[in-house]
Formats: sequence, C-alpha cells, structure tokens
Amino acid sequence: MAKAPQRKTARRTAKPRRAPARGAAPGADFCTAARDALKRGEPDAISDRALQQVITAAVKVYAAKVERRGHDVPPFSPNAVTATESVVAACGMIRAADLNMFDVAIWFHRPPGID
Repeated sequence: MAKAPQRKTARRTAKPRRAPARGAAPGADFCTAARDALKRGEPDAISDRALQQVITAAVKVYAAKVERRGHDVPPFSPNAVTATESVVAACGMIRAADLNMFDVAIWFHRPPGID
C-alpha cells in the first residue's frame, strides 16, 4: 500500500514586536483598538486572550501600587466607566478568583496597608 503524500504545513513565524513610539503610553495601542471596537459595536474584535492579558497585567500593577502606597489608587478617572461596567468587571474578577461575597467583604473593610 502506498503512503499518502504528506502535506507541508506553513510555519507561522512570530511577528516582530514593534517598539512603542517614544512617549507613547503603555497599552495605548490596546486602548485605541478597544475604543474603536466599542464605537463600531464590535467588542469581539478584541480577542478574549488579549483582553485577559491586559486585565491580568493591569490588576497586578494596580494591586502592587495599592499595597506599596498603603492606600487606594483610583483605578480609573471619574466617570470613565459606568456603575454597571464597574460591577460587571468586578463580578467577573470575583468569580475568576473563586471568591465569594464574604471574602470580598473582609477585603473591602480591610484597613489600608494590612496584608
């Protein structure tokens, strides 16, 4: 029996990462893409993976700043997000971290700077 010819698969080569433009804020490209996707009514234009990476990095930096400074750091400018958007995001993070509301209540009332 003759062997079937093997298909050659194209190898994907990693695209070189662009260095951010001088003076560009970290995350500016993501923010622009997200803003444009939302304007078009196409939030799925941002991949779940990209969103997870950005949220993970932002949450880690935010938590480190709060722990270091010993007080709250505003996570966003006033009126930048709605109450609904805040709660939807907070609930998603609570579920992803496998927390419950009792856990959250303990942390919510924790004095600043206490580990």
